[in-house]
Amino acid sequence: MSIFVTPQTKILIQGITGSFGARHAQLSIEYGTQVVAGVTPGKGGQIFEHKGVRVPIFDTVEEAVKATGATTSAVFVPPPFAADAILEGVDAGLDLVVAITEGIPVNDMVRVKRAMSGLRTRLIGPNCPGLVTPGEGKDSHGGCRIGIAPGYIHKKGNIGVVSRSGTLTYEAVFQLTSRGVGQSTCVGIGGDPVNGTSHLDVIKLFMADPETHGIIMIGEIGGAAEEEAAEWIALHGTKPVAGFIAGATAPPGRRMGHAGAIVSGGKGTAQAKFDAFRAAGIGVAATPSEMADTLLRLMK
Repeated sequence: MSIFVTPQTKILIQGITGSFGARHAQLSIEYGTQVVAGVTPGKGGQIFEHKGVRVPIFDTVEEAVKATGATTSAVFVPPPFAADAILEGVDAGLDLVVAITEGIPVNDMVRVKRAMSGLRTRLIGPNCPGLVTPGEGKDSHGGCRIGIAPGYIHKKGNIGVVSRSGTLTYEAVFQLTSRGVGQSTCVGIGGDPVNGTSHLDVIKLFMADPETHGIIMIGEIGGAAEEEAAEWIALHGTKPVAGFIAGATAPPGRRMGHAGAIVSGGKGTAQAKFDAFRAAGIGVAATPSEMADTLLRLMK
């Protein structure tokens, strides 16, 4: 089992004709993802073709959904237009929108969050690597890859991974796969201060998924999302969780990498997050290289 998506999920790609969107559409098709539509205003009626797979392009998400039955979108739209692209997916009634775009203005994302309040569509991102549910085939092909994660490092199995950092997601996945341990679903939630899906949202789904037996949770300085997840795990957690926090050496008041990775007002420090992890019984990895081993020790 998996969370959010399965190998049967039908995906549309907003911005499929741009160089970035096109390249990752190709990689998703090669992975076996069911890419059924592309959306680029003004290019409706064209065909995106790769290795024998012909993907029709539509002018709007609504048209693409009606014609193909797509339920999930990957957004590869430039920052000035990305918020409207997300809301177009919401208006079309998609189950899931995965916003890969980096650099969306915070005010735009506040507008998006308000508009989505109470509606059925879930947003992952923005500024995220997306998610992967590995498949059964060679190198886990035949799964569902949405976004920019390297599909070939994944292996089908029973560990859930959730992270604010894309590269640390890949590191955790590679460590697991190198040890012969597969993953149920790997979710990059993004590093922006205003995003759609939190650590806690994903943790709850992993805890409820019978095929997920252990979890790696990767956070970073800034905000309180990791502490909130740890507090919930302390009360309701039923599976082993290992955690890592990036940015322990970052000076207060200086943003490090992601827009949300900033310690201000004495809040959001790495130490506070590590303390919350330990209080919740989460295994703490001292360095990124220890993430998989920390979880595997807990599972023994």
